[in-house]
Amino acid sequence: MAIQWSKVEGIVTQTPVIRELPRGMYSGRLDEKGRLKLPADFHNHFRALQEQKLYVTSLDRKTATVYPLYKWREVEGFLDNFTQDPQAAFNVQFIAAELGSETEPDAQGRILFSQELRKELALEDKPLKLWARNGHIEILSEETFKEKQDQSKRAPEEDLSKLRAAGLKC
Repeated sequence: MAIQWSKVEGIVTQTPVIRELPRGMYSGRLDEKGRLKLPADFHNHFRALQEQKLYVTSLDRKTATVYPLYKWREVEGFLDNFTQDPQAAFNVQFIAAELGSETEPDAQGRILFSQELRKELALEDKPLKLWARNGHIEILSEETFKEKQDQSKRAPEEDLSKLRAAGLKC
C-alpha cells in the first residue's frame, strides 16, 4: 500500500492509496523449483505495496490463492470472528495453514509455492490461469478453469438478466 501525502487547510495528512490488481485472465506455469513467474502487471502491483510479503495457500483444496499479506490478515480476522459455524471456519483455517506459506516475489517476479500446495493441487508441469478478484489472485489448474468455464456457459443471458434486474448497470 502506497502513502499519498496531502495538505488541506495547512494540515499535512497521509492517506493510503490502494492500487487494484489488474483485471483479466493471465496464463502461467510453475517452474521446476515450484515458482510462479508473475505477469509484469501483477509484479508491478505487488512491488508498489508497502509490505511486499504474500501468503500463498488454498482454502478449498482445489484453487490456489495468492494474497498480499494485509489482505490475508483480513481473511484471518473474518475466520477468527466467524461464529455462525465455528467448525467451518476452523476447517478453512486448517487447510490454509497446512498448504500455505509466506513468500515474497524475487527480482524476476517469481513467487514460491509450498511443496504441500503443489502436490495437493497437482499444479506442477501444467498450464495455469491467474485471475485477480477481491484483492487476491486465484490460481486455477486447467481442469478447474474448464469446470468454471463450462459452468459459466450454461445460462449466460439468464445470469446477466438476473444481475441487471438486481441493479447491475451495463
